[in-house]
Amino acid sequence: MEVTKQSIIGDVIDYDRETAIFFFEIGMHCLGCPASRGETIEEACAVHGTDADELVKKLNEFLSSK
Repeated sequence: MEVTKQSIIGDVIDYDRETAIFFFEIGMHCLGCPASRGETIEEACAVHGTDADELVKKLNEFLSSK
């Protein structure tokens, strides 16, 4: 899976549950909420004041290392 800023958070977590830690790191502790699972990474980062490009990079590096 290649993650982009338009990737849906729920899809990323369903692909690999270990990615949840990266969302927790940006203060997104509501991953069980249906609304948050339907957001794009870009939308979540905007709400949490985080750089979406940096999060996407971390997620892709993590997934490619497996």
